[in-house]
Amino acid sequence: MSTAKKILIITGDAGESFEILYASHRLREVGYIPVIAAPAVKRMNTVIHDFEPGWDTYVERKGYLIESDISFNEVNTADYEALLLPGGRAPEYLRNDARVIDIVRAFAQSGKYIFAICHGVQILVTAGLVDHKNVACYEHVKFEVESCGGIYVTPDQAVQDGMIVTGKTWQSHPEFYQLVFKCLQA
Repeated sequence: MSTAKKILIITGDAGESFEILYASHRLREVGYIPVIAAPAVKRMNTVIHDFEPGWDTYVERKGYLIESDISFNEVNTADYEALLLPGGRAPEYLRNDARVIDIVRAFAQSGKYIFAICHGVQILVTAGLVDHKNVACYEHVKFEVESCGGIYVTPDQAVQDGMIVTGKTWQSHPEFYQLVFKCLQA
């Protein structure tokens, strides 16, 4: 790429460490500039969600400390090619932040790609962007997606529906990022 293009990543404390870092590294690898936006410019405490034998749900461990580049107040959606919403627990509270919902809706209204993985889909749900859409997400977000008119896909690990690409979990990275980069290169 001759001119590096920016991709906005929205997350916060308790964002999924692997999903944030993997996105950031993969985007840099192919010449994009990932910009991490959070409620404030700060060092965030991220988490690692994993599965342990004998547990009925995932466990949460402390992840890496990751610096945000800008705050939500500093986001100008015109500066970015696309938006990425990683999972973790961060989307659970970020979906209640009007700034986040305004940013996500602005990307949708301008016809830009929105990528969401795992619990990141909770933000799409709150923004009203899943109605009549095929959506891949963590299985425990399925109820929210379907309650808001979305179609939970199975067994696909990732799916594209119009300008929205969704993936189930960090284990879906290969399928999810194949779609992400296909969209970005189009």
